[in-house]
Amino acid sequence: MAIWLNKDSKVIVQGMTGATGVKHTKLMLGDGTNVVGGVNPRKAGQSVDFDGTEVPVFGTVKEAIEKTGADVTVIFVPEKFTKDAVVEAIDAEIPLAVVITEGIAVHDSASFWAHAGKKGNKTRIIGPNCPGIITPGQSNVGIIPGDITKPGRIGLVSKSGTLTYQMMYELRDIGFSTAVGIGGDPIIGTTHIDALAAFEADPDTDLIVMIGEIGGDAEERAAAFIEKNVTKPVVGYVAGFTAPEGKTMGHAGAIVSGSSGTAQAKKEALEAAGVKVGKTPSETARLARAILVG
Repeated sequence: MAIWLNKDSKVIVQGMTGATGVKHTKLMLGDGTNVVGGVNPRKAGQSVDFDGTEVPVFGTVKEAIEKTGADVTVIFVPEKFTKDAVVEAIDAEIPLAVVITEGIAVHDSASFWAHAGKKGNKTRIIGPNCPGIITPGQSNVGIIPGDITKPGRIGLVSKSGTLTYQMMYELRDIGFSTAVGIGGDPIIGTTHIDALAAFEADPDTDLIVMIGEIGGDAEERAAAFIEKNVTKPVVGYVAGFTAPEGKTMGHAGAIVSGSSGTAQAKKEALEAAGVKVGKTPSETARLARAILVG
């Protein structure tokens, strides 16, 4: 009942000793995440006590993998150091890197994404500027609240952090296989299409909820993919129905120009592919509930 993250995932935290890293490592441990180490070259050899759980600090991602067998890293380092942190994770060939940091320069994101490609895409990048990924009851990597839902049959992929949380809460009685927040920056690693393909292949995901937002054409491309490749029911929501055209809204990627990238255009593309699209998050949740529960 999971894509990319499960109870056996061994997680390291780049930036674990900073204030944000400490806070969220503690929360992740509380959700049952198997956090096996942190990375900070200046504090290598030390450990951090999280309510009785001692988590060692390593000098590099490579060392952390060698010592712990880690297969997931979550990155909480400040934006000016994020590119180097992601490149280090890619060079160490860790299978999954979840980049929480926001405010990263687009050039930096483009640079580490290109670097991953040069290295053969051995590292899946989620983010940047994302809430992370959670497989409820098994593992939680990032900043998604761990207590708002339960394990279940819905797969969720979302550009928006807050809408991720709302959808998880509204459908908490049904529960989720995995929820992935991919981030809304102009350049991201994992896309809607990547998550749709993974949920389609997951035998324990019965329905997919996809949350997009105005700007760009990611949702239109996802609609084309769904039409050709997804057999499971998909329910969608596009944030920004009330946004005025030509105005930048929220995430850096949400820029509307003419009819391209508007919520209505995205809704029409998704509906043409057989996706039921709600006008509000709550209506979207009702659509999902009607399909699964009746």
